[in-house]
Amino acid sequence: MQYRVIEIEQVHDLQCSNIMNRTTRVHKYLTKDLTVRAAAVVATDVVEEMRSIQSSFPVPTVAVGRTMVASLLMASHLKNGQELSIYIQGSGPLSSVFAQASFEGKVRGVSSHPHLQVPPELAVAGEKLLVAKSIGIGLMTVTHHLPMTGTPHRGTVELATSEIGDDVAYYLHQSHQIPSVVSLGVHLDSLGKCTAAGGILIELMPGHNDETAAKIEARVKAARAVSNRILEGASADDLIRDLLQDFELIQMDHDHTVEYQCRCSRERVMRSVGLLGLKELDEIIEKGEATEVSCEFCGRQYSLNTEDIREVRQEVYRESLN
Repeated sequence: MQYRVIEIEQVHDLQCSNIMNRTTRVHKYLTKDLTVRAAAVVATDVVEEMRSIQSSFPVPTVAVGRTMVASLLMASHLKNGQELSIYIQGSGPLSSVFAQASFEGKVRGVSSHPHLQVPPELAVAGEKLLVAKSIGIGLMTVTHHLPMTGTPHRGTVELATSEIGDDVAYYLHQSHQIPSVVSLGVHLDSLGKCTAAGGILIELMPGHNDETAAKIEARVKAARAVSNRILEGASADDLIRDLLQDFELIQMDHDHTVEYQCRCSRERVMRSVGLLGLKELDEIIEKGEATEVSCEFCGRQYSLNTEDIREVRQEVYRESLN
């Protein structure tokens, strides 16, 4: 088994009580013989928060949501203080998708065109919402950020199918020689809100045998969509047991709450506006209008009034005297 993926996202309404607003974390397991490791997460809240902040449309929401889930799962296998980012560049109208997650469960994501509208005939196939045609052909770069080091580790592969789950599995096999199962799901209701998001990553470690691979493949073929399982109330543990019920499992500690978090802040935004220079700041003050600034990484909007701009100008002026 080189790699395998399940990735089904539905776009119609389903009942989804008790899914939102519950504390979640990435759950990790090893099989007793240490030949299989797995990570799973229910990430509905953080994907919906991303969608709400960026007011993203369905296809960008699903593309960024899948990438956020994948980055959370991969980052959970790092060490304290380490981060992992996934950057997808394609020839399609969506152009690029970015997500970054830390070992501690902090995650953010953005696309270059969050308001991209895609005709249903190009995005919907039966009950699946597809993103491949919007991303197009291209590359996926995975970057491992190490604290206290100058150069991160990067690996780049061609996009296998541009549906993201396939591409993550392909990356793991090509870059790390790890056969894997990647199952991602993002469900949107008729208003485009995320009502279920999550995924599972299963990796076959050195020492596994053909029987182990065959058992997992059989469970994969019989598995239901991750988004449907989450809508039914399945936990991250349930997602893992769906595919690894034939094995004795050892749960690994990973007590980090999943949160949507970006490094941007109002203070950082004001410092960035100061880079415009005194002349342009004076022009903004003269207009007397609020200035809207968007974080390029997470999409969060900041509104600066005239007094804020005056404060920025004063700081820029003071620095110019030094």
